[in-house]
Amino acid sequence: MEAKSINRYVGTSPRKMRLVVDLIRGKGVEEALSMLHFVPKHAAKTAEKVLRSAISNYQNKDEAGRVDTSTLFIKTVFVDGGPMAKRVLPAPMGRAFRIRKRSHHITIIIGQREGVKTERKKPTAQKTKKAAEAKQPVATES
Repeated sequence: MEAKSINRYVGTSPRKMRLVVDLIRGKGVEEALSMLHFVPKHAAKTAEKVLRSAISNYQNKDEAGRVDTSTLFIKTVFVDGGPMAKRVLPAPMGRAFRIRKRSHHITIIIGQREGVKTERKKPTAQKTKKAAEAKQPVATES
C-alpha cells in the first residue's frame, strides 16, 4: 500500500526545491522528517509539510489506523515546474528586463517496507566451535 501527497503552485523555483528533495529520496520517513526539520533552506518547510500530509494520508488509508512509521519510506518524490508569472522591470536607457517568477508542484509517495527483518543471523555451532579453538593458547612442551 502507498499514499501520495501533492502541493501545487508553491511559490519558489523548482531548482531550489530539488536541492532539498534530493536529500530525502529513498530514506525512511522518520529520518527524512528529522533531516527536513534541521535543513536551513526555506524550501525544507514546504517539503516537511507535504511529507507529514503523506504520512497522514497513509494512516487514513489503513483500516486499522495504527501504522508504525519506522517501516515507512519515501518511495518516490519529484518536483515539477508550475506556471511562471512574467513581469517587466525597467532598466537603464529605456530598456526593460523580464522577470520570471517561477512556481512548482511537489509530489511525495510513501510506502511500507515489506519483508524487512531486523534480526541478525546467529552463528552456527560449527563456526563458534572453530572460533573458540582458535582463541585457546597453544601449549608448548619444553
